[in-house]
Amino acid sequence: MLHDPARHEPLQDIPWDEARAHAMIERIVRDTEAHFSAQSHWPVHPRDADGGPRDPAYPLYHGASGVFWALHYLDSVGAARLELPIADHVDALLPLNQAALGDSADAEAASYLIGDTGILLLADSLNPSDEHADRLESLIAGNIDHPARELMWGSPGTMLAALFLYRRRGEARWAELFRRSARRLHSQLLWSDEHQCHYWTQDMYGQRSTYLDAVHGFVATASVLIHGRDLLDASEWADWQTIITQTIAHTAIREGSLANWPAWLAAPGAPPPRQLMQYCHGAPGFVICLADLPGTELDEVLRAAGEATWVAGPLTKGSNLCHGTGGNGYAFLKLYQRSGDAMWLTRARSFAMHGIVQTEAEAARVGQLRYSLWTGDPGFAIYLWDCIRGAGDFPTLDLFDAGITAARSDRSSPTRTAHR
Repeated sequence: MLHDPARHEPLQDIPWDEARAHAMIERIVRDTEAHFSAQSHWPVHPRDADGGPRDPAYPLYHGASGVFWALHYLDSVGAARLELPIADHVDALLPLNQAALGDSADAEAASYLIGDTGILLLADSLNPSDEHADRLESLIAGNIDHPARELMWGSPGTMLAALFLYRRRGEARWAELFRRSARRLHSQLLWSDEHQCHYWTQDMYGQRSTYLDAVHGFVATASVLIHGRDLLDASEWADWQTIITQTIAHTAIREGSLANWPAWLAAPGAPPPRQLMQYCHGAPGFVICLADLPGTELDEVLRAAGEATWVAGPLTKGSNLCHGTGGNGYAFLKLYQRSGDAMWLTRARSFAMHGIVQTEAEAARVGQLRYSLWTGDPGFAIYLWDCIRGAGDFPTLDLFDAGITAARSDRSSPTRTAHR
């Protein structure tokens, strides 16, 4: 089976209600503003505490800077009106985040989703300065050889930050950092005789892995390369496209008309990897990361991955983006963008309505919302907005500044143009 049924629940048959989606966005924004404290920021949800102490968090992934980003984005696109003066509070997160990282603060400062890079990128968006830019340049350059080789900690994350800065500022230094990062990653590729494809290893948490997924693995890095392909020489991009297509095609696991991917490449004789069906591990993340890939070669397997996501149903872990119903729903929005088939938008909106019920039930059970971008309710509010507008730019992966996507606006996928 391509998914674990225990991690999913039946989809509730609730008709799409745009007014209810707007109301949930408004509820999340108003509640998030009401529970902000300049001293402690937001109360930590039990799920984000993960059984440990409920200390405040600050990173882009699950902390205060991600919440600030989400609120600012929703305000910028007209989804909600913000009253909290975010720009007054972001720079103060940097020393707090460094203290929270403790002994690893220096080694992990460049991390896009956990370290200082994401916070500085937001600070520079709100209050542009040479100081922010120079510090970001130093962090990105110093992270090119990070052994993680993945989005959260490694050079693919800081390569994405360089791309966002290039789209924002247009300065050559950011394009050059993107190219340097891409070329170093190319030099670090390994070849699997068993799977007949390229891959990377990731050194994280004291272990070496071969992740394929959309946070720690191959496909997340592929997404960054796809978005920034205009910064590469034509021959470089052609090589990357062949590598990406080959690895994705050769690692897919098929059951009839459905497809999924293992969390990592298994070594010969090792037990098979887990079969998960969520953004961070599994088919939804592959669709989201690959939806802007030019050409039609992967169209069939991406549709099969979308079907597998639909068959599995909503996740029991709530409505969040990383491992919840909202994140899986983004796969449908991406397939709608790529193909123009309205079925995918209908499915995305079905997941949105189910996610609203999940959000309401979780808040009633715990006594609070979940204040986090990737793992909580502000991220889900952005998903609801994208379901309303019928488009899917995954937060802080496809875009950072409202109206500026990581992919060039004049370089649409040929498949998307053809199907429309």
